[in-house]
Amino acid sequence: MTPAEPSPAHAHAEPVERVGRGWTAALALANGAIWVGWFGPLQILLASQSEDFAPGSGMSKETMLAWVTGVGAVVSLLANPLFGALSDRTTARRGRRTPWIVAGAAGGALSLLLLAGAGGVWTMTAAWCLVQLTLNAAFAAITAAVPDRVPRLQRGAVGGWLGAAQILGVVGGTGLATAAGGIGAGYVACAVFTMLGVLPYVLCYEDLRLSPADRPVWSFRGFLTGFWLSPRHHPDLAWAWLTRFLINLSNALVLLYLLYYLRDRLHYADPDEGVLILTAVNALTLLATVVVGGVWSDRVGRRKPFVVWSGVLMAVATAALSAWQTWPGAIVAAAVLGVGFGVFTSVDFALMTDVLPKAADRGKDLGVINIANALPQVAAPALAAPIVTYLGGYQVLYLVAAVIGLAGAGLVGRIRGVD
Repeated sequence: MTPAEPSPAHAHAEPVERVGRGWTAALALANGAIWVGWFGPLQILLASQSEDFAPGSGMSKETMLAWVTGVGAVVSLLANPLFGALSDRTTARRGRRTPWIVAGAAGGALSLLLLAGAGGVWTMTAAWCLVQLTLNAAFAAITAAVPDRVPRLQRGAVGGWLGAAQILGVVGGTGLATAAGGIGAGYVACAVFTMLGVLPYVLCYEDLRLSPADRPVWSFRGFLTGFWLSPRHHPDLAWAWLTRFLINLSNALVLLYLLYYLRDRLHYADPDEGVLILTAVNALTLLATVVVGGVWSDRVGRRKPFVVWSGVLMAVATAALSAWQTWPGAIVAAAVLGVGFGVFTSVDFALMTDVLPKAADRGKDLGVINIANALPQVAAPALAAPIVTYLGGYQVLYLVAAVIGLAGAGLVGRIRGVD
């Protein structure tokens, strides 16, 4: 542990010492590695497998992809709060969070290798569920490390670097899946990067340890009921959760069928390459705003205006995809979406940590909040498939996505306890 890093403190204490650049960089790299493991499959590999397995299955490639990603998202929805709660109670010598980061990343890498060998829709679905289960264990622990170690007025900046790592993970996963030269090779490349990316954090930085005396007395009923965070008792948390859910649902509707949109609607010559180009454009503009937005929010001590206007900007860009269905229109929309989502990613994360009810349940409560990331992956296929197939196609899909995102931005004003 370097002098720039905060000294180990009580696991339930509110952090006061600022974290150093090395700690932030290592945690961001671990976060990016997890997103490589998710988005190499989501952007390219699962869609390609669905296209291979769909003939003779009785399902279209869109329906098969929606089925696989939807079932996997249900697993993610349950796994994130579960592993967050388990890490809250972990008293291992290596700390509360580190064991779950290691186990989750290793399990995720192995699951990606299983996915590479899938021979049909059922084995593909089972392997993708294992990927979601294991990587969510690591992600829950990485997310909880921020309120464990980072003081409130540094969380926008740290959230910005985590957001930058997230989008680089999306680009990296997409690039690895595209450049590897095949579905199996793409999965292997993503698996290796996912495992190696968490090592600097777990090997170089000490985690906070929970004393067995501070661990709550075990009660199965209490453990289960603890996952319910009453909107009546925690209204700010409820409104913040709904805001995140709606804006992420809007974003999920945009991303889900992007490969098919380029191929079937825009008739782009190389849709795999097109997805990579749009992802790269989105990443460049997101990286230009994600850290700046978080730092700016820390300096002015306010969160809500940043979340509101970033949500509005994203809704405008999504509406442009509906009205301007050309390749130049897609590039412009990707760029504007990146600007809005960059600010949203960092500042909304800081806002979420500001409304957590109590320190002893940080992992569990952030896991419940992260359901707002996973649940859109369930809802998006259920909404998108019938809209594209029966209710007007991609023009209506992106218009619906814009309205949903705008509603999310408007609800931020209902949060009363945060500026």
